[in-house]
Amino acid sequence: MLSTLFTNPFVFLFWAISLVVALTIHEYAHAKVADTLGDPTPRANGRVTLDPRAHLDPLGTILILVVGFGWGRPVEFDPYNLRNPKRDTALIALAGPASNIILAIILSILANFLGADNLIASIIPLMIMMNISLAIFNLVPVFPLDGEKILHGILPTELALEYSRAMHQYGTLILIMLLLPIAGGTSPISALISPAISFVSNLLL
Repeated sequence: MLSTLFTNPFVFLFWAISLVVALTIHEYAHAKVADTLGDPTPRANGRVTLDPRAHLDPLGTILILVVGFGWGRPVEFDPYNLRNPKRDTALIALAGPASNIILAIILSILANFLGADNLIASIIPLMIMMNISLAIFNLVPVFPLDGEKILHGILPTELALEYSRAMHQYGTLILIMLLLPIAGGTSPISALISPAISFVSNLLL
């Protein structure tokens, strides 16, 4: 993605704008759902806002620009403030990817309404791809991605606790290994989620 800066700065600019919008919506959704479910922590930390400065994570942003996958600054919340910590934690985690899919659907409808000859409609597919990629990447059930918390909320309690302990111990290392390019310059995580990204993209584009 970063190479586009030198080959087509205009495309890179809109890719960067799409990145900022997608990450902001994603992290805002986490914060808003946590706030709605009764935890004041995100609001106290200034995260219930659509100001991008509150949500961008330097490493996650750089990774998206370089390899196309990354994350925003994690939203902190206190599960002890939630009525049903196991279920509500999963809902908070799900809110991020769900918000990106919803935004992608809205953008797809807007593009169809504007028509192919419209300049805005011509750049919307870039924003749609960014949101789909961010959503599906974060659904991978490896800590610290959202998918780990979602799966924790689905699994039976004892199995969920064992899974969570293993992920908090080894998850970051596993994620790094998944991000490293191995065969033909393709990372395992790219090979894993690319079919899902292509499937959703074909539905909306």
